[in-house]
Amino acid sequence: MRGDLEWGSIPRLVRAAAERYGPQEAVVDGRLRISYAELGERVERAAAACLAAGVRTGDRVAIWAPNTLDWIVSALGAVTAGAVLVPLNTRFKGTEAAYVLARSRARLLFVTGTFLGTSYVASLRRAGVELPALKRVVVLGDTAPDDDGYTTWKEFLAGGDGVRGEEVRARADAVEPRMPSDLVYTSGTTGRPKGAVITHAQTLRCYDVWAELAGLRQGDRYLIVNPFFHTFGYKAGIIACLMRGAVMIPQPVFNVDTVLANLAAERVTVLPGPPTLHQSLLDHPARSSYDLSALRLVVTGAAVVPLRLVERLRGELGVGTVLTAYGLSEASGLVTMCRPGDGADVIARTSGRAIPDTEVRLSEAGEILVRGHNVMSGYFEDEAATREAIDADGWLHTGDVGVLDESGNLRITDRIKDMFIVGGFNAYPAEIEQLLCLHPDIADVAVIGVPDARLGEVGKAYAVRRPGATLTADDLIAWSRREMANYKVPREVEFVAELPRNASGKVVKGELRARNAPPEGGNAQPDGVRSA
Repeated sequence: MRGDLEWGSIPRLVRAAAERYGPQEAVVDGRLRISYAELGERVERAAAACLAAGVRTGDRVAIWAPNTLDWIVSALGAVTAGAVLVPLNTRFKGTEAAYVLARSRARLLFVTGTFLGTSYVASLRRAGVELPALKRVVVLGDTAPDDDGYTTWKEFLAGGDGVRGEEVRARADAVEPRMPSDLVYTSGTTGRPKGAVITHAQTLRCYDVWAELAGLRQGDRYLIVNPFFHTFGYKAGIIACLMRGAVMIPQPVFNVDTVLANLAAERVTVLPGPPTLHQSLLDHPARSSYDLSALRLVVTGAAVVPLRLVERLRGELGVGTVLTAYGLSEASGLVTMCRPGDGADVIARTSGRAIPDTEVRLSEAGEILVRGHNVMSGYFEDEAATREAIDADGWLHTGDVGVLDESGNLRITDRIKDMFIVGGFNAYPAEIEQLLCLHPDIADVAVIGVPDARLGEVGKAYAVRRPGATLTADDLIAWSRREMANYKVPREVEFVAELPRNASGKVVKGELRARNAPPEGGNAQPDGVRSA
């Protein structure tokens, strides 16, 4: 099945799902349960409100909120109104969110109220960044600031009551497959986030493939712990469920106790997520008191997935299908994937084979190159960065290094971009280094990823103080927690007199990694290191 040909656009997919699966359960959000027909009605009402608010085809609409029904409805409503969705990481601080809003020239922002004790509205306002393109901020809650431009979700929806259904459908029908559906901002090597432009056709085709290879079925009960702001959470979650008529069960925060409770209470059958999520489930002391027998499909991915994890998921939990995959935002989040029936060794040691109608090869340096329908059209309004990422022959240079076996299975071995993964979140050293250099007592800094038993990897900063400064590691870590998303915060800081650099002035991070390696037969930390 070719999803881009059957539906053509995400608005048409939403309408088709409402018609095809009408009375079936679509979303379970706490005590609230709605059908596919009800979801379609809510999305259409949100789209009407977007039209009333002046959203035009091609306008960027951002959303900064955790996994909830309101995220699903507001995002799909914006896209149905012809907008290009710009998801914002819920771990962003105000300045980080403001940069993406400014760079994308978002016209409308949906934002959560207080989440995990943080007021996102207050955080954005404290950033003090001028956002002339932003005309309306809709707070997904019961209260909003009295300032012009702010409104509650209820008031926003009411604003669209005068828009006729025919107008909404006409706008939705005008969305073409080749049009952008979303901008996913990724930091890359420069430290400045760039927006990967992905079209409706790419989204639909890739996640129809994903749903087919994963074996997602009508009526599956899918616990979506992967954040919606991430390509995988939104597209392998919401979009794939719409395609197959599966039940979406969004979980706003990863908490292993809540995951276990949801798995048992909702008879969850599908649970994608990073290896750390599944490891936490398996190791939970009270796991045996929960009925997890309905779970049949797990999809995970990372540079390294322990073989023992695959064996335990199959043996201890009786999961029939365990698959691994590899993707990046610039390739619609999907490049390679294992197939049902692959052996445990293939699943654990590789990320599977190229998805249908795409190509994967290695450069002479071992860099993974990708070409096909999944590759972005480019970075939003950044031709130079696009030319650097996609060569004249259409190959996307991923910045990741890997090995291909004789069957075409890809194994990730390193990252040219120095990116490391903290509990499933991509952390980019260049971006973290730029933020750390804003501290008045820091003269120079380099960040690397180091192993961590719980999160897989965490950041370690090698920092040079300015003359006369008495900054401590505790001080810098505390400052970092105020200034950046928590997965970016270095867990360790080591102060050095100077950073090792090569003849061209680049920091030799290989030397820093070697310094950090534990001595043979021990794991003692060097002097001056402080762990958060």
